Parts: sequence; structure tokens; C-alpha cells
Amino acid sequence: MSKVVNLQPDVLIIGAGPVGLALAIELGHRSISCLVVERNERVGYAPRAKTTNARTRELFRRWGIAYQLRKASPLGMDYPSNVVFCTRLSGYELMRFENSFYCAPGRNPLYSEHSQWVPQYTVEEVMRAHAQTLPTVQIVFNTELVSTSQEEGQVISLIRNRGSNQTQEVRSQYLVGADGSRSKVREEIGAEMVGEHGLSKNYNIVFRAPGLAQAHQLGPAIMYWHVNSDAPGLIGPMDKDRWFFMPTGVPKDTKFDLNTSVDLIKKSTGINLPYEVLSSDEWIASKLIATKYQDRRIFLAGDACHLHPPFGGYGMNMGIADGVDLGWKIAANLQGWGGQTLLDSYETERRQVHDLVMNEAVANHTILGNQLWQEGLEDPTPEGEALRLKTGRHIELSKMREFTTLGIILGYRYENSPVMKYDGMPYSESDYINYVPSSRAGCLAPHAWLHDGTSLYDHFGAGLTLLISDTKNESQSDQFLASSIEFGIPLKILKPLEPGIGNLYPLRYTIIRPDQHVAWRGDELPSNHSIFLRHFLGM
Repeated sequence: MSKVVNLQPDVLIIGAGPVGLALAIELGHRSISCLVVERNERVGYAPRAKTTNARTRELFRRWGIAYQLRKASPLGMDYPSNVVFCTRLSGYELMRFENSFYCAPGRNPLYSEHSQWVPQYTVEEVMRAHAQTLPTVQIVFNTELVSTSQEEGQVISLIRNRGSNQTQEVRSQYLVGADGSRSKVREEIGAEMVGEHGLSKNYNIVFRAPGLAQAHQLGPAIMYWHVNSDAPGLIGPMDKDRWFFMPTGVPKDTKFDLNTSVDLIKKSTGINLPYEVLSSDEWIASKLIATKYQDRRIFLAGDACHLHPPFGGYGMNMGIADGVDLGWKIAANLQGWGGQTLLDSYETERRQVHDLVMNEAVANHTILGNQLWQEGLEDPTPEGEALRLKTGRHIELSKMREFTTLGIILGYRYENSPVMKYDGMPYSESDYINYVPSSRAGCLAPHAWLHDGTSLYDHFGAGLTLLISDTKNESQSDQFLASSIEFGIPLKILKPLEPGIGNLYPLRYTIIRPDQHVAWRGDELPSNHSIFLRHFLGM
């Protein structure tokens, strides 16, 4: 295990999963020292998340590692991201969703990076390798948080090596709990999880099955949803030989062992192969959110403050976005260009996104394979065929929102944030499928490809960006830039020449934050630059 060499980091992060790593990378790119403490000896290899969505891969692009994740794909980038509903792998096809989650390679005007079907442990490996190249980031394993307290201007934490039982005191300016659903940090700050617990009992079974992909006629897909009476569930490849299986509608008193798992896989698929079960992981689906995300200098992120069913592929992606949002705000505070209101905006902004996504995930959870089953669905008769057609239409209508979600993953917005300036007009109702880019405050900045082949996002600055879409008779930006330098606020002026930019950014000026969300837009820059700029940074 690595020895802790910095006992006075700027930020102590508890948890080295995707959320903790995202925060560490964001801080490391801004030269903020951080110590990441992970209680396990290594990361796990349970299937967990498998969809890294377009927004998360845009953040990877922002860090310069989207290509590394692309190369690490176990199935290859050209593997089709189809989701097939069938009675069994050996049975009847009911419905299929092609290019689910927008994983198809190629340029899309709406985003800079497509989604990717890749196991969470591979995502973590790519993130960890990058984090370890950053000089101000240290990661230690087999070490846990024992206790923490706060004094004026610092957090004092006791950590323990689980192998030697040796304890050390860490003094940091901030502490972030990215330590999952059983968060020790959440316990330390007295936050509670409220909502609906125990929506269902579930199992993730990982198994090896060479030849399974060739043993059926349904073609390649990332998930096969089995709709049958005796073993409904979903199954999908993780790499060339390893698969995951998640039975649905499992009675709460069910106990799985090796033989039970193998028998269930055989029943569900209808294919008899020598399956080798590698692991079985029990988990409870719940809809829970923390009563608070922050206690002075201590914050919660990821599963430590929000939990929901995995259907829709939102969990890990939301947690990584938490890490980015909190990371740039902590860095701005430590570097003197962000204030306390900016830190407080973390919970204000992220909680509304968590609420939106949790509701989507719970809606998806209500319709699983066991709910779709009807007697006669597997009958090889005209009546059976008619029933399968009817069920397929029902699946298309009821499950589309789970696999066609661009309106959620790119269309969420921050309303009522204390560090944005709004135009006072109400937003349109959220649409889970149809994403319409908007340059209004709170929205993700509209994406565009530039004539040199780069993304507009590639040109945003590490601090605030002032995008000028109409440069005719424009004379205010030079003084605005001079003011930002005088006040120590990092600002980049961006004047794209492509004529289509004006359609996406119809007002002359748009201020974009480091997380690529719009903070303000207008046709004139206010005369008091200091007050104006400081508002966006909570100063």
C-alpha cells in the first residue's frame, strides 16, 4: 500500500470510486493538492454501471482522456448498443431499441462525445491511471476514515490503515465524502437518507460463458431483457467471455448460491452451457436523498447523498458530474476567485438534478421483465404471435424513456442558483427524449463543431468564458477582460467565426462557467464589471 506522504492536503477525499476520482482529477488539473483515501485494497469488479453517457464522456474530453476510455472498450467501439427484449435468448424477439443511450460512434451536432458501453471497473482504471499522473493527487488504498471534526478554517480527520491498524491525523481545508451508500462521512455530519427504501431486492451475477454470443440468433446487443414466467431478468456482455445477469422480480426471501445462479441463468436464457459464476452481489433498489449535502467544510457527493434504481444508467454519471461541479468550485475558493456562496450553490444546483433523475429511474424501475410477462407469450401459435406483437408495441412505448434519454442527460438545467443571472422567463417543461439546446442561464452551453474539426467546448477556458457570437461593432470585451485580470478572475474571450454559432447563441454575449453551463447572456455588458463578475463566483 502507498504511504501517505501529504497529511496536510487542501482536500481530503474519502472514496476512490468514479466520484472520488472525478473530484481528484478536477482538483488535480487545477493544481489543488488532494489525498484520496479508499478503504478497500483495490477497486471491485462487479458489473455496476455499464453506460458512460455522452455528458460524462464530454467531461472526459475536457480532461483529455476520452480517447483513452475509447481505446479501453472491451467490446470495441463499433459493437452495436442495441437493447433486445425477448422471451429468452433461445426464444422470440419482442422489440429492440437500436443505438440505445447514443453509443454509436461518429459526430453528432448536439454533443462532442457519444456515449460508451463499458464496465465501471474499466472506467475507474482509466480515471485512476490519469489521476496518478497529476502531481498534486495522491491515492492510498486499504485506508479508512475513523472520525472527523472541524475547527476554524480546517477539517481534522483521523484515518487508519486497515492492514497495520496504524492511525494518522490529516488536516485539510475541505473534506468530501465520496464513500458510497454506507457513507461514513454522511454519518459524521449527521445527514440522513430520506425517501423510499426497499423498492426491490436484486442480484448482479457475473459469469463466464464462452460461446454464448454465438449460441443464439438475436444478434449482438448490450442488453437482452428476458420476458418469461420462470426466470425474467436482463443479461448482457461485459467483455468477450464475461457476462452479467440481473434477475428481476426476485422474492425477498430468495438466497442465491452457485447452483441456484447457474440454474437461473439456464432457465432465463434457454441455453444450456457450462456457465461459470464468478460473483454474486446482492443490492436493494431504493429512492433516497440526503437531508443535507454539506456541513461547513465537509461535503457529500455521489451515492453518499443520492441513491436510486440503476435503470436508465444515471447513477455513476450523476456522481461524476457531482465531482466536477464541486471540484471547480472548491478550487476557485482555494485560489481566491470563488466565494462561500459559490460553494453553497453546489447543493442548490445538484439537488434539483438528482430529484429529476431519481424520478426518471424510479419510473423505469416500475416496468421490468416480470411486469411485461403475459400467459401465452411463448406459445408457437398465431395467438402467441399476435400477443408478442402487442407486447412489443407496449415495450416500445413504455421503455423508450429508459434508452432514449438525451433530453435528460444534456437537457437538465440549474434553476434558482444564487450564482447565475436569469432572464425571468419560465423554462419549458423537461422532455426526456427531445433535447433542444438553449443558451439561457442554467442550461448546458449549446455544442457546435467548428470548421477546423474541433469542438466549441475545446475552446472554453478553465475559468469563466465570455463567448461573443456577434462581433460587429463590438467594443466592450477588451475592458471587460482587463477588469477580470484586475480582480484576479480567470476569464477567456472566445469569438467563434462560424456563422451557425449565432443561431445557438442568439444574444451577443454569453458567460459560460468551467462546467460548461451558461451563467448569463445578454446584448450588453453591465458597466460595473466587478459586481457583475463576482456574482457568478459567489464573492
